[in-house]
Amino acid sequence: MDGEPVPDELARLWRISSASRLGRPAKLDVDQVVDAAVALADSEGLAAATLPKVAETLGVTKMSLYRHVGSKDELIILMQDAATGPVPASLDGTGPWRERLRLWATEQAVRFERHPWLATAPVSGPPRGPHLVGWFDAGLRALRLTGLDWGAKVGAVMLVGEYVRSNAQLAQGLEAGRSGTDMDQAAAEQAYGRAMAALIEPERFPDVAALFASSTFEDTGEDTAAEDFRFGLDLILDGIAVAVAAADT
Repeated sequence: MDGEPVPDELARLWRISSASRLGRPAKLDVDQVVDAAVALADSEGLAAATLPKVAETLGVTKMSLYRHVGSKDELIILMQDAATGPVPASLDGTGPWRERLRLWATEQAVRFERHPWLATAPVSGPPRGPHLVGWFDAGLRALRLTGLDWGAKVGAVMLVGEYVRSNAQLAQGLEAGRSGTDMDQAAAEQAYGRAMAALIEPERFPDVAALFASSTFEDTGEDTAAEDFRFGLDLILDGIAVAVAAADT
């Protein structure tokens, strides 16, 4: 590769081999370290994926990991890219930008369900790894035929992506709030609505009182979380559609 040398952390992220070392081949590689860390995060949460615990899982010393991972912060970046994974084939097709961006968001939501810790992992900057860059590329590609300029395209993709991430965080928070009960989310919302309806004074909180007097919090047997996700996503896509229409005129 010509030009400036690639920083070590980016070389590891993109799996660019360094000059061959003399002596015995390494017992580990970056993929083994990252796979072990992801497995720990999947089973025990992100806080469990520490360098000492990863080393213990792999049966090596913590110091031996530093040949492959520079720090805990770098490990998290490597884990995020690996867990997000490559862009699925479903996003390779063509079609209206709205449907393609909707599918992009839905496929991202699947990744957060598969690896819940991804939603709460710290974001330290724009996408840098090959998988996250691939997802970014797929989001921009969905908007390729619109008249939006690059800044607007980037803003739209970031907005949709952050919506998916925050929705996953909310779902996890609600699940944690039900910990120790045998209620699902619909039952928890019903109990909340009935309890608040008994407390809210219409004279003090007239519109909230009207909300709790309605059937909004009653359990209809439907997947309200999925419906809420679609509703919020549609609102965002409606806003992007206004920008697209203005750019195309």
